[in-house]
Amino acid sequence: MSIIRVTREFSFEMAHVLKGYDGPCRNVHGHSYRLFVTVRGEPLNDSRSSKNGMVMDFTDLKEIVLKTIIERFDHSVVMSSDFAEEKKKMMEDAFGNAVIVGYQPTCENLVADFARMLKNSLPAGVRLHSLRLCETAKSYAEWFAGDNE
Repeated sequence: MSIIRVTREFSFEMAHVLKGYDGPCRNVHGHSYRLFVTVRGEPLNDSRSSKNGMVMDFTDLKEIVLKTIIERFDHSVVMSSDFAEEKKKMMEDAFGNAVIVGYQPTCENLVADFARMLKNSLPAGVRLHSLRLCETAKSYAEWFAGDNE
């Protein structure tokens, strides 16, 4: 049997602020993110199963990504935990869904964190191959399992 990669795309809206950045991203601003999740594995070879021929049902992948990432980050404002407590409180009060992370919420750090969250959420025999997080139509960061093993 062959190893096959399957990909599903997700879209979500998110704002972030980069503490100490020397450009306009030091201010709260938002993006329409696109996340491409690619997993790999052998397609199931069991004619008795409704999942026969699938590496993973796209619906199952959707549910995992929605639960693990999208429900938390969609329509949120993300900021680093090293902001002063009063600024974090202000963001929570102003925006409601403030997500405080232990890193500077750049596209690069977000995609690495998303990979960490997803790696252990996949079913047996299916592995996370790569993630592509598009912050704008022309800019994205990628994570590949082969680069991080």
